[in-house]
Amino acid sequence: MHPIEKRLADLGVTLPDAPAPAANYVPFVQVGNLVHISGQISQNEAGLIKGKLGEDLSFEQGAEAAKRCAISLLAQLKKAVGGDWDRLDRAVKLVGFVNSTPDFTDQPKVINGASDFLVAVLGNAGRHARSAVSAASLPLGVAVEIEAIFALK
Repeated sequence: MHPIEKRLADLGVTLPDAPAPAANYVPFVQVGNLVHISGQISQNEAGLIKGKLGEDLSFEQGAEAAKRCAISLLAQLKKAVGGDWDRLDRAVKLVGFVNSTPDFTDQPKVINGASDFLVAVLGNAGRHARSAVSAASLPLGVAVEIEAIFALK
């Protein structure tokens, strides 16, 4: 078992099938050794994780929603590398969008849910540059959306 798959199993996470795009775009694009993954929205086995931080969701709930985005990012990445985790060099950048009220200021704590998860799964290769920004609303009313860039070997 590949170390990434082992860490996922140790964390009790099974990657879902990579979510299909919901509109006229592709889930990822490889340019050179970089894989750009389209924004992944917060969802789990029960469906979409909806809500607005600072109104009806706590930052802890938001962090869990961000973790779920990271799980989808890894599912897309696994598809991009054809299931060969040895092709992964490192995470490069995350851009996280948080559906939040104007006075909510814990966007970084929310996106930490994704960042912490990537480091837990990928180790030092999961450390990345990042932006965490607020949005007045997100598609379908989801709580979080995150896009990513990964480098391949």
